[in-house]
Amino acid sequence: MGGNIGLPILAQDPLPEGGVYVLELSSYQIDLTQSLDCEVAVLLNITPDHLDRYDNFWAYAASKARLFEMQSEGRLAVFDQSLESAIDEIGISVRDTTCHVDRVYFAEVASQSDWPALQGPHNAQNAGAAIGVCEHLGLTGDQIEQGLRTYAGLPHRMERIRDKDGVAFVNDSKATNPTATAPALAAFAKIRWICGGQTKTDNLDECAPHFGHVRKAYTIGEASELFAKLLSPHMNVAECVTLERAVGEAAAEAESGDTVLLSPACASFDQFRDFEERGDRFRELVGAL
Repeated sequence: MGGNIGLPILAQDPLPEGGVYVLELSSYQIDLTQSLDCEVAVLLNITPDHLDRYDNFWAYAASKARLFEMQSEGRLAVFDQSLESAIDEIGISVRDTTCHVDRVYFAEVASQSDWPALQGPHNAQNAGAAIGVCEHLGLTGDQIEQGLRTYAGLPHRMERIRDKDGVAFVNDSKATNPTATAPALAAFAKIRWICGGQTKTDNLDECAPHFGHVRKAYTIGEASELFAKLLSPHMNVAECVTLERAVGEAAAEAESGDTVLLSPACASFDQFRDFEERGDRFRELVGAL
């Protein structure tokens, strides 16, 4: 496993044949290669991001969709059916008769409640994609179900780090924009939401449908004042500025059944080296409660 998760793949020795190599690739990494012929290529979603690097949203989307363009005959492309029109508009033809790239849509998932580390609508999407890939690679239904049921999750991605007096503490520091935070807000019923940092947008529109799940917001970082202004018409808000203060106040006010959720909807660079350092600090603060 490599790319954005684990080891930088281009820095490794040549990989031996016969293994299954899973690469999680950013558009930046895709831009750097001309010959990445994936046996299975998966495009989970396309939402505006990194637009400082690209001329417009469609240029960014085309960068991601190049994964399909680089596939040779007989390969598999996995994506949500809702992306089909976007892919066609970009000009990446998954159905080109000269390419013969097969395609499969994400599977519908029904047993998500049995997968403790895979809650929320975004993880339903992730699981649906994984099921399609695993079926193509020859795994049985029982093997796939056991993998989903026993999967422990990844750090900083809806990571449940502690339960204290009936309060759950969840580290979703990887959510660096509102689109990434929205599924976390959808996944829990009573949330103490720690949000803010170095903002990528001047709104929280993607999160708005789930504001009803938030009991109170605790804003931090450069976006503390902006987010407080955006959120105060919809919920109670505390401008905390620092993560230390936000964790302290949220923990002190939380009641049994609440979830204290760090899902910043922002980059971390105003106060931390990266989202991982931010999530590690959250874990330390929660552990010290």
